[in-house]
Amino acid sequence: MRTAKDPLYRRHRFPPEVISYAVWLYFRFPLSLRMVEEMLAARGIGVTYETVRQWGRKFGKPFSDRIRQRAPARGDKWHLDEVVISIAGEQHRLWRAVDQNGFVLDVLIQRRRDSRAAQRLMKKLLKSAGTPPRVMITDKLRSYGAARAKMGLHVEHRQHKALNNRAENSHQPTRRRERIMTRSSHQAQRFLSVHDQVANLFHIPYPGAATADFRRASRERAFATWREISMTSAIADSRPLRIASFGSAVD
Repeated sequence: MRTAKDPLYRRHRFPPEVISYAVWLYFRFPLSLRMVEEMLAARGIGVTYETVRQWGRKFGKPFSDRIRQRAPARGDKWHLDEVVISIAGEQHRLWRAVDQNGFVLDVLIQRRRDSRAAQRLMKKLLKSAGTPPRVMITDKLRSYGAARAKMGLHVEHRQHKALNNRAENSHQPTRRRERIMTRSSHQAQRFLSVHDQVANLFHIPYPGAATADFRRASRERAFATWREISMTSAIADSRPLRIASFGSAVD
């Protein structure tokens, strides 16, 4: 495996390919830190779960930022929805927006479910998108309409629960992670901001209509992009990697 020139990897004892692989496992699949540790151990890579946590914290945001920079323009139809999640035994609201193709636009964890919270989400979306959507689809929560009026957004607003399946389905991966997510709203926000961008990279729209060749080509492009943003080569086969065991991520 070659050594990446990315300064992010400076002073790390493990090759960039190993770090990139561990970060990908943690953010791509509903795995705990200990599960990632065990999967790496099965391939002869001896790291602790704390090392995996440190890698996720350090490399997650830079990787997700690079994915955002390479992402194509998203759709002009926004689906907005919110669900209740439990963090450290307290209820929070997870607000999420996706486009008509199922790509996540942004997420925001808040305690409230009112017009101010909806307005915060819309401002965040507009800041990253630059232009307002053509259509905004929500459930029947009145906070969306109130926030749109306060902001002076002149967009078509459709309110119907049955129309908002895109956003509701997008919450499902988070539901699978909820039990093993971090213990504060700040950490959960940081995790989901990375998680959803990694999911976007490997998301294949319209899976029912996609052919097997299309799905394979899409997946290969996603892996190629991942190698570009992490500046690594692939860990292509399943043979154990003979790497010395270390308990710390850096010197």
